[in-house]
Amino acid sequence: MRVAIVHDWLVNYGGAELFVEYLLKLYPQAEIFTLVHDKKKIGNHFQNNIIHTSKMQKLPKASKIYTKLLKFMPKAFESFDFTGFDLVISSSSSCAKGIITPPYVPHIAFIHSPMRYAWDLFFDYRKRSGKLTRFFMDRWMSQIRLWDYISSQRIDTIIGNSKYIARRIKKFWNRDAKVVYLPVDVSRFSPANCEKEDYYVAFSRLVPYKRMDLAISACLELRRKLVVIGGGSEFQNLQKLANGSPLIKFTGRASDEDLLSYLQKAKALIFCAEEDYGFVPLEAQACGTPVIAFGRGGATETVVDGVTGTFFERQETSSLCQGILKFEQMLENNVFKKENIVRHANSFSQERFQKEFLSIVDETIEKVKNSYK
Repeated sequence: MRVAIVHDWLVNYGGAELFVEYLLKLYPQAEIFTLVHDKKKIGNHFQNNIIHTSKMQKLPKASKIYTKLLKFMPKAFESFDFTGFDLVISSSSSCAKGIITPPYVPHIAFIHSPMRYAWDLFFDYRKRSGKLTRFFMDRWMSQIRLWDYISSQRIDTIIGNSKYIARRIKKFWNRDAKVVYLPVDVSRFSPANCEKEDYYVAFSRLVPYKRMDLAISACLELRRKLVVIGGGSEFQNLQKLANGSPLIKFTGRASDEDLLSYLQKAKALIFCAEEDYGFVPLEAQACGTPVIAFGRGGATETVVDGVTGTFFERQETSSLCQGILKFEQMLENNVFKKENIVRHANSFSQERFQKEFLSIVDETIEKVKNSYK
């Protein structure tokens, strides 16, 4: 079977690119189609697969300026020819799902998120953008939304990575989506036979919507130790917020070994983002570490309140402080059992993902085949 995997872009390696590697375990000979490909940043990932890029690849500094070219992405993805393929799977949080396949070629779209900057976070992105960017957003975004909706109607089967994403797909595209949770890599994250230490950990890219500022401000207010792991555009702002306090430790980007050690020994992970899904809470739980999470988004589907963690209600320092104090009371009462936390994380296994995903593939292929009888 000749399979194509369509991905938004290959310019950094993150959760979405990890998903492509999960697909390649199922279809190792698949050809990859993407907007632009930065070989240096992607490294050895996908080196055994044929990679097709769009015409945007030929632009100077394409892998740096591609986000500024949203207006032209629909045409770029629609220009890919999938004649001769037996199955096309798109991995999309932007425009990859907008490809055009022949009617007899099944197209399954795995949606990490509908375009946030076109829909629910449009006004947030607009506020943070410069005058020129705002001008083009106001000029073009209605056209992008229209294309985004229309292109969603030609997908044979849509899969969301959480019920939260399925709800957004229904709201913006009026399409029903199946839900398949992404797996946690238990080969990288596992519990250790060690005592917990007296600190919390916050781990993510340091960008505004992750709200790492809440974790820092709450720990400063409560006089709790916090280890902040990650790098990004907010690094210096967060350091200023910490104001040199010995309570807050910044590690920058940590090695896999250091990250694992911090997660295994922490009292809990503090997770303040409203994520579409979010690998990090599951990675912490795979280490036997409970989670204090903002109670909205994908975390509500991967953290079990009172079993593997607890939630705070609002993205505010006072609300997180209440959540930390609630967690500590539960910790004193021995509510959280390491074996229960690990067992829950392990239920998000690669085996489960493969079984559920392949079942949908078979169902979609049969549906398309029957439509031509």
